Amino acid sequence: MTGGAVPGPDGKLRCPWGLSAEEYVTYHDEEWGRPVHGDDALFERLCLEAFQSGLSWITILRRRDSFRTAFDDFKIASVAAFTDADKERLLADPGIIRNRAKVEATLANARVLADWPTGELDTLIWSYAPDAAKRPAPRTIADVPAVTDESTALAKALKKRGLRFIGPTTAYALMQACGLVDDHLSDCVARGATSLAF
Repeated sequence: MTGGAVPGPDGKLRCPWGLSAEEYVTYHDEEWGRPVHGDDALFERLCLEAFQSGLSWITILRRRDSFRTAFDDFKIASVAAFTDADKERLLADPGIIRNRAKVEATLANARVLADWPTGELDTLIWSYAPDAAKRPAPRTIADVPAVTDESTALAKALKKRGLRFIGPTTAYALMQACGLVDDHLSDCVARGATSLAF
């Protein structure tokens, strides 16, 4: 996909990927690119972006409810208290991605974050949001980067603080999904949305 915005079933222009699967339309219109705040909410996005690594986002989106059930809605304090028995339960759960490295990273990250003051994860992540005024709206998918200086710096900062399974590409996907950047195409109906995701 390298083109510009395309009309959806309602005739409104959207990013091409937002029409590539039924589940994407709602996600594109109502969630992606809208500001997300709160440590637990951002922890969820960090985890899901890590689980998505090497896979299509639609795979994660279709299993998100199962992920939330399996990981107690991604409450940091709860996941930090998970035991070895919980880890084995997760690795046997067909509703999620049963990748040992990703499951273990999620549990380890929760334990690290449980020791942070409330709001610190939110503050740290959002401190890497670039100046929107200096970012021209992408006209085509080809104009949307996969990595930026800010995402590279964010990944480095998170790793330095002990978090695992987060690289520059994953960090940028997080920034896009959580509204630190608005990568909706210039003609997209969802460009400039500012309400909280959910």
